[in-house]
Amino acid sequence: MLKEFQAFIARGNVLDLAVAVIIGAAFGAIVTSLTEDVIMPAVGAVFGGLDFSNYFLRLGPIPASFNGDPASYAALKQAGVAMIGYGNFITAAINFLIIGFVIFMLVKQANRLIPPKADDAAGPTEVELLAEIRDELRKRP
Repeated sequence: MLKEFQAFIARGNVLDLAVAVIIGAAFGAIVTSLTEDVIMPAVGAVFGGLDFSNYFLRLGPIPASFNGDPASYAALKQAGVAMIGYGNFITAAINFLIIGFVIFMLVKQANRLIPPKADDAAGPTEVELLAEIRDELRKRP
């Protein structure tokens, strides 16, 4: 079993995947910072001080022992109040769209830069395959 594991880890695909996951996590952190620290404040400034982080629907009561700001999502969440934080969801959705777009652009560029392999050359068309099959069938008695 140890030899099988060693052969599995030694494959290039596994190492490539590990590198991709690490780079992806770092890239995700950069995009999250871009969204939360640059894009969302700019959107807030354009729309008159809009702060998506404090957009939520409170579902449960505020505990009597709560001393924080009842309009603060973070404070209410820390107090254990049941809420739907749709502002944070909007921010996460924007993060996803940015990451998706950047990955799309990277793959598109990579496909342009990487020449197709000779093995990937187009095979015979359907008509050519059907003609070959017809010819083989005609040869049979």
